[in-house]
Amino acid sequence: MRVAFAGTGAFGVPALRRLAATYGVLLVITQPDRPAGRGLKLTPPPTKEVAEELGIPVVQPRTINAPPVLDRLRALQLDFLVVAAFGQFLRAPVLNLPRRGCVNIHASLLPRYRGAAPVAWTIIRGERETGVTTFVLDEGMDTGPLLLQRSVPIGPDETAGELERRLAQVGAELIVETLEGIANGEVVPRPQPAEGTLAPKLHKEDGRIRWEGEARRIHDLVRGTNPWPGAHTTLRDRLVKVHRTRIATEEPVDLPPGAILPRRDRLLVATGMGVLEIIELQPAGCRSISGPEFVCGYCRAPGERFD
Repeated sequence: MRVAFAGTGAFGVPALRRLAATYGVLLVITQPDRPAGRGLKLTPPPTKEVAEELGIPVVQPRTINAPPVLDRLRALQLDFLVVAAFGQFLRAPVLNLPRRGCVNIHASLLPRYRGAAPVAWTIIRGERETGVTTFVLDEGMDTGPLLLQRSVPIGPDETAGELERRLAQVGAELIVETLEGIANGEVVPRPQPAEGTLAPKLHKEDGRIRWEGEARRIHDLVRGTNPWPGAHTTLRDRLVKVHRTRIATEEPVDLPPGAILPRRDRLLVATGMGVLEIIELQPAGCRSISGPEFVCGYCRAPGERFD
């Protein structure tokens, strides 16, 4: 089976490794290296690092739809182009090149959560189950015919980063099952329902905590935005990042939203409905610390309140 792989983010790495071990991958297409970190050092995508480790040729075009890339793909006489967390739209000339099509690995149960951030939005919206879908790419936003799906439960305190790592392993298994099923005629594409939900790209402002909301919804926001873009609030006009939380109670309390409860052993915060315990947080310019450390070091007087 002649297979190439298009992917950028870490989500696709287990699938790339599994495909390389099962069939051998002829080419990896990924995004150009980008500046990252405080020093803005030029950093390769995770898939490039793995491809080089495995000895697979790599190309990093600004667009996969460019004529030189098309010529290279055409010369490979591909059966499949597998796509996972690539970050570019494939147009008809690319989609029509592989003999059996372009197959995408998507981290949701389509048609739910089409778009760039399905794992994050699944958690933010309080879902208890998600999964992985393989489907045939078309020119729409995750709208192509469905192939296989596998459901995965979501842990009550699981973060987006933790869940994505689990889904990546499921995706690696599912893509091999999908390609084998298509090749032997056991897996047949079926139309995807037109109606679905969207999971657009997240921005920093999406992580802002609004304490007037319910404790459960805020807890889901913190989980869903970990690691990116991160949940945040302010105390005395200084930014505080909130990494992990736990629901203390969902019963109403007679305190204004954002008020810090007077405890020294736990960092408890009143919300619009219930109380949230902050387990781990990071004041601006400091390392991550525990809730009790924050209470001892940053809460100056009774009545402190997050905004």
